[in-house]
Amino acid sequence: MIGGNESCTSGPIPMSYLTCLTYLLGEWTGVEHIEDYLSYAVYLLWVLFPLAVVLLLPGVLIILFYTSILLLHIYKRKNELKEAYYNDVWDGARQMLATLWDGHGRIWHGYELHGVKNIPEGPGLIVFYHGATPADYVYFMARLLTQWKRYCHVVADHFVFRLPGFKILLDVHGVMHGPREECVNALKKGYLLAIAPGGVREALFSDEMYTIIWGDRKGFAQVAIDAKVPIIPMFTQNVREGVRTLGGIKILRSLYERIRLPVVPVYGGFPVKLRTFIGEPIPYDPNVTAEELTAKTKAAVQALIDKHQKIPGNIFRALMERFQTQKKED
Repeated sequence: MIGGNESCTSGPIPMSYLTCLTYLLGEWTGVEHIEDYLSYAVYLLWVLFPLAVVLLLPGVLIILFYTSILLLHIYKRKNELKEAYYNDVWDGARQMLATLWDGHGRIWHGYELHGVKNIPEGPGLIVFYHGATPADYVYFMARLLTQWKRYCHVVADHFVFRLPGFKILLDVHGVMHGPREECVNALKKGYLLAIAPGGVREALFSDEMYTIIWGDRKGFAQVAIDAKVPIIPMFTQNVREGVRTLGGIKILRSLYERIRLPVVPVYGGFPVKLRTFIGEPIPYDPNVTAEELTAKTKAAVQALIDKHQKIPGNIFRALMERFQTQKKED
């Protein structure tokens, strides 16, 4: 055994530091041929490393959300005195966070926004396909605010409001639960409002075929009719390739339907090309029913998917699209 003052490199046959470490570990644990076990452990680490990466990358979005929350608390503390004198003390905070998220979208996804001319100057209801995460909507909102100085409220699922620490983020960005009256009032005040009728169910259980999962939801159409505003369809190319879900596992679908919480694991966070396309608005028509308007909106979103998304979606192809030099047309 090597003494406390004895060097691994001393003696007639000097050892490398790695060999020395292996020898000391074997002496300490009493396990013979420990180098075989270590080699096996290194092999497992090498094999499982890609799996660990694709499971951990979505956590970057969570880190960004909580970074945004931390910045809002700092901003609030620095502007407590101004709050009594300004109509909306959070304007600067929204711009700050929009710049942060727009920068992330540009760097990680080469994010592009097309068809902004289709958004009316006044109020309107933006209806979009929901990816596995809402990152594409956040990029859209950030780009709309930083470049066109337009602000958009959004309707979110109830579970979002129970996430720890999220209250300040949701309040600042005008995220609402979605009661019909609240949505109508926001539109009548002249705001833009966004909603994904498929919600969490579409986020978790749609797949690379980009199947629209709206069920019999038509409340959004009634909101547009009551507020007398147009509906603007929206879709983000490759949104399913950025982050995938394990929603194809039947037991997870059954569990979600029972508890209505997003218990389906996600993986990915791949730096695929993301392009958001905004379609032509569907104008308000007092003679159209909510059922008819729902069908029109669904067809419009499906048309954007058919035009801009190759089916089935492919992660490698979406990654390669980052290197395309030709700019995508609206």
